[in-house]
Amino acid sequence: MNKALVLLSGGQDSTTCLYWALENFSYVEAVGFDYGQRHSLELKFAKKTALIANVNFEIISINNLFKNSALINKTQDLNAIHPNNKKLPSSFVPGRNILFISLASSIAYNKKIDNIVTGVCETDYSGYPDCRKEFIDSMKKSISIGLDYNINIHTPLMNLDKAKIWKLAKELGCIEIIINNTMTDYNGSQKKNEWGYGKLDNPASKLRSQGYYTAKKNKWI
Repeated sequence: MNKALVLLSGGQDSTTCLYWALENFSYVEAVGFDYGQRHSLELKFAKKTALIANVNFEIISINNLFKNSALINKTQDLNAIHPNNKKLPSSFVPGRNILFISLASSIAYNKKIDNIVTGVCETDYSGYPDCRKEFIDSMKKSISIGLDYNINIHTPLMNLDKAKIWKLAKELGCIEIIINNTMTDYNGSQKKNEWGYGKLDNPASKLRSQGYYTAKKNKWI
C-alpha cells in the first residue's frame, strides 16, 4: 500500500497537510509531539481532527528536551528576538524539526511506511532555519542512509504563502475544519474569529489572519 505518516500538531498547516495526504495516499497515520509547548490545546484539536478524518493518531511525549524558546518558556516574549541568534524570533525551538522528523522516520520504518508529510514552509513563515527546503533535503538523505531505507519527506506547503495555504484548504474541502478545529495561536487563545481561534498579539495569529483576508480578497475562499 501507498502509506504516509503525517506530523500533526493540531495547527493550520499540519491539518491542511493531513487532508493533502488523505488525497494522495491510500493509507495515512499521524503522529504528534508533546514537547512542553506553552499549551496543550493544539494537541487536543489534533486528536479531534484525527477522529473526524478517521486516522490513527499517536502522541509522543518528549518533555524537558527542548530549552531556550518562547514557545516553551512562558516568561519569554513571543514578539522578541531569539537570545542566541538575532536573525531568529524568540519562538524558534532549537532542534525541534530535527528531532520530530528523526522520530517520525523511526516510527515509519517500523511500520513499513516510506512517506512522511510535514507542514514546514519557507515562503511565509517566522524565519525558522529548520523549515527550509535545504534542511528537508538534507534530512531525507541522512535518514535514508542511516536507516538503509528510502524515506520520502513531503512538504506540500513549502512554496505556498499563508493565503495560498488557505486556498489549498478550500480545494481539499477542509476549510471548515481549519477554521473550527485548529489552534495556531502561540498563546492558545480561544477567541473565535472569522479565520479561527486566536488573538493578534503573536506572529502566528497575525500570519494566519493576514493570509485569510488576502485569500478572501482574491476570492480563493
